[in-house]
Amino acid sequence: MRDLTDIHESFGGGRLPPGQREVDRFPVLSKGETPSVPAEATLEVWGAVGTELARPLSDLGALGAETQRQDFHCVTGWSRFDCEFRGLPFSTLADHVVLEDGATHVLFHAHDGYTTDLPLSDCLREGVLLAWELDGEPLPGDHGGPLRVVTPHKYAYKGAKWLSGIEILTDAERGYWEKRGYSKSANPWNEERYQ
Repeated sequence: MRDLTDIHESFGGGRLPPGQREVDRFPVLSKGETPSVPAEATLEVWGAVGTELARPLSDLGALGAETQRQDFHCVTGWSRFDCEFRGLPFSTLADHVVLEDGATHVLFHAHDGYTTDLPLSDCLREGVLLAWELDGEPLPGDHGGPLRVVTPHKYAYKGAKWLSGIEILTDAERGYWEKRGYSKSANPWNEERYQ
């Protein structure tokens, strides 16, 4: 298991970002209801890539799964330490689709219509994971199962639940919460909650 609970050190802050409180349970927060995800769902990757991908979620582990211990920070002010996520590192997926030279951003798409944008450089950081397990169990639907993105160096709204697709972009495109005034950068150690 890869332990990434020290990621805060690269941001010059403590493990608990300012304005956050540590919780033991894992609260459920979403923009709406938990969507129905097809049993044979696929993940699609398209845009500024050399090879587009459409792969059943059940096959993602074959691309290179790993388990990571990381902290989870919600923009509403709570943090849960020592979450054990298992999934596919974004950087490993990027190697499979061969990113084009002009690729600069990533727009994550979800089954409920949610989107969120991150610079490609943030997605390639260690810890950005397409996760299908939490604490040794399949990721529950209310936490984004069967597949969600986790971004331990960002507030959690940058990690789309119910992931359906990944669009590699040559320019930034604001996602659901970013269009509604949330921060584009979402750095918890700088309390970048809103624009």
